[in-house]
Amino acid sequence: MIGATPSDIAIVAVGAAIPERVLTNDEISQMVETDDAWIVERTGIRERRIAADHESVTSLAITAARQALDRSDIAPAEIDLVITSTASPERSFPSISALVADDVGAHSAGALDVLVACAGFAYALAHGIAQIQAGFATTVMVIGSEVLSRITDWEDRGTCILFGDGAGAVILRKGAAPSVEPIAVELGVDGSKGFDLYGDLTPRDGQPLDKCIRMNGNAVYRFATQVIVDSAKRVLDAGGYTQDDIDLLVPHQANLRIIESGVQRLGFPMERTVITLDRYGNTSSASIPLCLDHAWRTGRLQPGQRLLMMGLGGGLAWGTCLIRWMGDPA
Repeated sequence: MIGATPSDIAIVAVGAAIPERVLTNDEISQMVETDDAWIVERTGIRERRIAADHESVTSLAITAARQALDRSDIAPAEIDLVITSTASPERSFPSISALVADDVGAHSAGALDVLVACAGFAYALAHGIAQIQAGFATTVMVIGSEVLSRITDWEDRGTCILFGDGAGAVILRKGAAPSVEPIAVELGVDGSKGFDLYGDLTPRDGQPLDKCIRMNGNAVYRFATQVIVDSAKRVLDAGGYTQDDIDLLVPHQANLRIIESGVQRLGFPMERTVITLDRYGNTSSASIPLCLDHAWRTGRLQPGQRLLMMGLGGGLAWGTCLIRWMGDPA
């Protein structure tokens, strides 16, 4: 599904929660047969963050949400809807979003969680945009939060080198943009490739329960390098834009080789691409908002900029969103 529509909706604030614990490639090389050079060459990752025992998907989401509110002039009571994307929920219910809304004081907000793995933030963002466009909301909090370290098999070299923990949140608001221009979104999925990347919550096919992330890395790489480029081109076309109209490209931080391949094929300069993979690893739903937080803190986000965000994950699902940033400068 793809579409574009004129809108004055924009992202107006961003927040993050980054665990203090740093896990380096050298430390991982003591767990499995690998080394720093091998990991950097194949992924671009140098270190990742690991949640402390007292931290959770919910607590990280709350911290990121509070920071986004603190960086805005929006009162918690103005939040109409909270949407949280995660691939590592602690429980089936209550939703993370419900607990976030209660904690930050958004007591009149609706709340729901999204389970689309690494594409989840794009799906959550698209849903928030749609709710505002439909007239059901004016202000929406969208969060990506992960504690992937607790569903990672630390003896599986193919996955344990990749994943990290963290959370990011953004606030969407109607009437934030000074002019009306197209917002464009594409959401898609190829369920035939669903078990190339999965995480079971219940036993399947009579096998013992394995709650760890499992991935066919080669298949996911081939799929990702093709679909993110095609989706980005369709979104640009739908909105009537070219790559020259985009101020920042914010891709899901899965693998630097995937990002570099996509950027090259799109004809998009790396200097306008946000990269945090080297310090955070793959944080699934949290990777795009963590990129936005990094761009805000380093002064790369400026009012009026157009952002193209692309995510791909389990499903295999993908989501691409083009929207404006109208928050205050860092």
